[in-house]
Amino acid sequence: MDKPIRVLVAKPGLDGHDRGAKVVARALRDAGMEVIYTGLRQTPEEIVNAAIQEDVDVVACSILSGAHSTLLPKIAKLLKAEGADDVLFVGGGVIPADDIPFLKENGCAEIFTPGTPTSVTIDYIKANVKK
Repeated sequence: MDKPIRVLVAKPGLDGHDRGAKVVARALRDAGMEVIYTGLRQTPEEIVNAAIQEDVDVVACSILSGAHSTLLPKIAKLLKAEGADDVLFVGGGVIPADDIPFLKENGCAEIFTPGTPTSVTIDYIKANVKK
């Protein structure tokens, strides 16, 4: 029997809105994934430490604060520095389309914006997680 995909859902920075992250976390759980939700206001270091401690396959960050161009690349760099290059790193939230290429160039495998069906996120993770 295959082990389920383990996903860490995190809210980096000072963003205090987590409804979207909780919706995604539930959808991932309902799709058979194991989900660890870190809660609000996590630093990049806390997120990466939790990802390593929990031995996750995916880190999924939800961000609405506008600090995505700073926080998401920092998380990607920390994952790499800790030898967790095999962890799929995705982001989502209110992120302008013009910022997405920069985020992808700086370590985010994919960015999911508002209105993305959870099935798209689930399918992407299943297709791209490293076994």
